Order: sequence, then structure tokens, then C-alpha cells
Amino acid sequence: MSGTSNFELRISDQVTRILMVSGGTGGHIFPALAVAEELLGRGEPGVPRYEIEFVGTHRPLEGKLIPAAGFRLRTVDAAGLKGIGGIKRLRNLLVLPRTAIEVARILRELRPRVVVGVGGYLAGPVMLEAALVGIPTVLIEPNARPGFTNRLLAPVVRAAALGFAESASVYGKKAHVTGLPIRRAFFEILPRRHPGDGLAQPGVAVPQAPFTILVAGGSQGSRAINQAVSKALPLLVRESGGMRIIHQTGEHDYNDVLKVYQEQGLVAEVHAFIDDMPRALAQADLVISRAGANTVVELAAAGRVALLIPFPGATDQHQLENARAMEKAGAARVIVQSELTPERLANEIRELMASPATLTRMESSARGLARPDAAARIADLVEHFVRKG
Repeated sequence: MSGTSNFELRISDQVTRILMVSGGTGGHIFPALAVAEELLGRGEPGVPRYEIEFVGTHRPLEGKLIPAAGFRLRTVDAAGLKGIGGIKRLRNLLVLPRTAIEVARILRELRPRVVVGVGGYLAGPVMLEAALVGIPTVLIEPNARPGFTNRLLAPVVRAAALGFAESASVYGKKAHVTGLPIRRAFFEILPRRHPGDGLAQPGVAVPQAPFTILVAGGSQGSRAINQAVSKALPLLVRESGGMRIIHQTGEHDYNDVLKVYQEQGLVAEVHAFIDDMPRALAQADLVISRAGANTVVELAAAGRVALLIPFPGATDQHQLENARAMEKAGAARVIVQSELTPERLANEIRELMASPATLTRMESSARGLARPDAAARIADLVEHFVRKG
């Protein structure tokens, strides 16, 4: 018995504690999980190097995804202030003292060696309090234009791991362009050989279907994109025989969009939500989507051409900046929502369908932006501060 106890004590002494601040959305949670899993994989069998815990809000997505991945989640009361006014802003301000007290308790109990945050309103108090007591902080910035909280944190964090080089000026010498971590499955998607290109290429998937368009306005869908696509379909009637559509609508618009496809007699898969996005991307010659950080990074990893329609209500217009970065690299075309008409959308689709060479060139540009080692590079940053102590 004493031998087992001593062994457990030795393991405990070797473990380094890391605290992750994930925010409440998938765009915050998934990158944090990818880095946490990378760090866990660096221990020896039976001798873990790191003990990793998450601190988050009471939002349901965190409560579902983080424990399911095998990590402990400590929740605190927190509320955002950006873009909020009136009585709701006052209520949220009154939450801040409670947030600060709960965060201080967690830092005191856990005593993490490094705190890693991915933005969102909770990252502010956690990263600030950690910095004030001398705990090194690593910030993951997913977007080409940093959000409100991440800009405020720039002076206090030790390092910023960036998804886009465009945001480096905000962080100066602390900036490290690492890319944004995503699932390995997106990097394993084969390049497409597009209908009409007439070329056989080694290692390139041979098309088994007509020209395939994937429409995905985010996990909740996008009414603006759904309506524009629905109204563009009659304008694409001449191309419809050589076209297939996979459409993620969101729950609210599913029945209406499905009815449009049935009335037009088009070949389409209509889903309220697509569980296996890598599989859907593997079938796509062209993607019509929003421009969240995770979305554009997944497109780059998969090497897929996109018509990006940034969400105009995104904080600090970060989706527009993400989309422009892809466009500048030659990997996408951008349609701002105020200019999203059925005619404009149909014309863009026709032009790309008619030019397999353009699609191939844009796909190559997209892959040039991909960073399959993003999680490892961020984990290296974390370990650098662990070693510095």
C-alpha cells in the first residue's frame, strides 16, 4: 500500500496545472480543447505531464462539450458589456464583482502555472487577475481583427497566438502567428477534381457527382443566406442539371428551404444541421458561408473555395476582416450582406462553375493559409512559460 501511495505522490508532484478560459461559443471552445488535448498528449504513458481544467460560464455549450472531452469545467457568473446598454448593462455591471471574487478563488485553489484564454467576456477578468498575481498568460486570437476583450488584454498577456497575421500589430513583440487549431479531419480532405476540368491528377478525388455547392450559414443557419440562395435557384435553371446542393439551413428555415428545392425540382440534401462537416466539405466544389474564424480556417485546411458573406452584426466586424484576409490571399470571394442579391449570387456561382482552372488556383491559395501544426505551436508557447516558471 505504501508503495502505491508514494508513486501517486510522485505523479502529483510532477503534474503542472494549466487553466483554460474557453468562452461560451464553439469558436472559443474548440480551439481551447485542441490545445488542451495537444498538451495532454505530451505526457508519458501513466505519467501525465499536465493537469488541465477549464473555467467557463453557465452557457449550455460549454457544459456539454468540455466535460464530454474529459476535462473538468469550473463555472462562474459572468456577463458581457460590449454592445449592451440600458438596464441590462447595469445588471451586467453588477455581476462583475462576483465574477472577480469567484475567479480569484479558482486561481488561489488551482494555482495554475499558465492561463490560456481564447477571448470572450470571461477571458477579461480571468486573464487580468492571473496577470496581476504574476501567472503567465497566453491569449489565442482567432480573428483577423481582435475583439474588444482581446484588445484590452494586449498590454497584460505574455504572448498572443494568432490565427491571422493581420492582427499582429495589436500585440507587437508578443505576437506569434500560429494559426487556429481545428480537427485533424479537415486536413485529411482530398483535393477536388472539378466537373469539366478534364484532368486526371494523382491524389485528387475524382468527382462522382455534378458540381456540388455546400451552403452553410453557421450552426444556427443564416436567414439572409437561405433567402438569397432560394431566390437565386430559378436564375440557375440552365445550370441545374449539372449542379447539386448540400444546404445547412438551421432549424428555423428548414421547412421553407426544403419546399423551395422541391418546387424547383433540384437535386439537393437539405439539413437543419450537419453533424459531419468534414464529410460535407469533401463533396463540395464551392462553399457559400459566413466568415467566422473557425469556418475560414476549416475552409483553408480543406482547400475549398468559398463565397463568403460575413455576418454584419459580428462584434467589431471581425467576420468581414476574416473574409477580406481570405480574399486577399486569393482563396475566396466576398459579398457583403448589403450587396447580397439573388442576381449577384447566381452570377458568382455561374462564373466559378465555368472556370475549373480558377477553382483549382483558389484552392491552392486556400491550402497555403492552412496551419496543421497550430495546436502544437500554441502548446509550445505554453510550455515555454512553464519552463520559465
